[in-house]
Amino acid sequence: MKRAEPWLRCAPAVALLLSACSFAPPLKTPQTSAADAYKETGSWTQAQPADRLPRDRWWALYGNSELDDLQQRLIGGNPTLAAAVADYAQARALSDQARAGLFPTLGLNASVDRARESVNAPLRGPTTPIYYDTNTLGGSISYELDLWGQIRNQVAAGEDNAAAAAADLENARLSLIAQLVEDYMQLRSLDHAGKILVDTVTAYARALTLTEQRHGAGIAAGLDVSQAQTQLAAARSQLAQTLAQRALMEHAIAALLGVSASTFTIEPAIVDIHEPRIPTGIPGTLLQRRPDIAAAQRRMMAANANIGVARAAYFPSLTLGGQGGVESTRFSNWLTAPSTFWAIGPNALLSVFDGGLRRAQVAQARAEFDASAANYRGTVVTAFQQVEDSLATLNYYYDAAVQEKAAVDAAQRTLDLSMALYVQGAVDYLTVVTSQTALLQTQLQALDLDTLQLRASVDLIRALGGGWQQDGR
Repeated sequence: MKRAEPWLRCAPAVALLLSACSFAPPLKTPQTSAADAYKETGSWTQAQPADRLPRDRWWALYGNSELDDLQQRLIGGNPTLAAAVADYAQARALSDQARAGLFPTLGLNASVDRARESVNAPLRGPTTPIYYDTNTLGGSISYELDLWGQIRNQVAAGEDNAAAAAADLENARLSLIAQLVEDYMQLRSLDHAGKILVDTVTAYARALTLTEQRHGAGIAAGLDVSQAQTQLAAARSQLAQTLAQRALMEHAIAALLGVSASTFTIEPAIVDIHEPRIPTGIPGTLLQRRPDIAAAQRRMMAANANIGVARAAYFPSLTLGGQGGVESTRFSNWLTAPSTFWAIGPNALLSVFDGGLRRAQVAQARAEFDASAANYRGTVVTAFQQVEDSLATLNYYYDAAVQEKAAVDAAQRTLDLSMALYVQGAVDYLTVVTSQTALLQTQLQALDLDTLQLRASVDLIRALGGGWQQDGR
C-alpha cells in the first residue's frame, strides 16, 4: 500500500486548527463612572448581568388580592406582552436557523422520466434510441468548513439576539406590571379623593343650611349664603372631575388587561395599600437584574460577533460535497454496479473584486457595535438615575407627608374653631370659607403625597429590575 504524503496526513489537523479561527474582536464593554454609594441612600457595587434571577409576584408585597388577580389577567391578555412573546419566538427561530449552518446538509432526489431525443441532435449515433426512460435515485451531502469562524460568529450573534429578545420580553412584562400597579394605586387614590369630596359636599351642605337659617332669622347677611353656595358648588365640581379621572383610569386598566373598557368595571372602594419595606442598604447586585441592561449588553455582544462575520468574508469559503446514486432506463437495473454514479470533492470560493463591498460591510458592522456600546452605556447611566430618583422621591416625600398630615390636623382644628366662632357671631363667614378651603386642600395634598410614595416604591422596584428575596438580594 502506497504511503500517504506528509501534507495529506496533516490535513485533518490543519483543518481542525483553522476551524478554531475567529475574526471577531475581543469584546470591550464600555466603562461607566460609578460611585461607591448611592447619593440618596445605601451602597452598591458594580454589576454584571443577572437578569434571570427570580422576580415573580413582586406586586404581592403590597398585600392586595385584587391587584394580584389583575396582574394575572394582564399576563394572560395584554397585547403588547403577546407581541413581545412573538418577537422572542422569532429571534429564537432565527438563532436556530444560524445554528443549522454548523451541520452538513443532506438531500435525496428521485425522478422517473420519459424522454424523446431530437434526431438532429449533435453527436447522435445511428443506433441511439429516440425514445428512452431515465430512472434516477440519488442523494447528496454538503458541508461548509468553518475555517474563519464565520458560521460560529453567526451562531453567537443569533444566540445573543435571542437572549436580548428574551430580556426585552422580561422588560416588557416588568414595565407593564409596574404600570398596572401604578394605575391601580391611582384609581384607589381617586376613590379616596372621591370619598373626601363626598364628605366635604355633605359638610358644605350642612354649612349652607346653617347660613340659610341664620339669614332667615336675620342674624347672617345674604353674602354668607352666597359664599356657602359657592363653596358647595365648587366642591361638587371637584367631585365630578374626580369621577371623570377615575373613569379614565379604569379604562386605562382595561386596555392593559386587553379587554374592552365597555365590559370592564372595578367597583369603587377605600383600600389601604401599605408601602413595602424596601431594604435601605440596597446592594448593587440588584441592578444586575435589570432586563433592559441585559438586553443592551447582549445586543452589543451580537454586534461584536457580526464584525467577525464581516471580516471572514475576505477569506475563501471551502465546502466539501458529494453525491451519488443509481440511474438506469429500467428499474430492474438499479441494483447492478453499472447503474451507480458518484462524485465527491471540495469546492472553494473567493471573491477577488467586489468594488469595496466587504470593506463597507466591515465598517457597517463596526459602526453598529459602536452604536450598541453607546446604547448600553446610556442604559446603565439611566438605570442609576432612575434608582436615585426613586430613592430621593421616597425620602423627601415621606418627610413631606408627615408635615402634610400635621397640616391636616391643624386645618381641621382651625375649621372647627372658626365654625364655632361664626355661630357665636365672633367672626364673619369668610373666615369659615377660608378654613374650609384650607382643610380640603391639605386633605387632598396629603392623599397625593401618600400616592406619590406608593408610586415611588413601584418605580424603585422597577428601577432595580423587580422584587427581591428576603435576604435583600
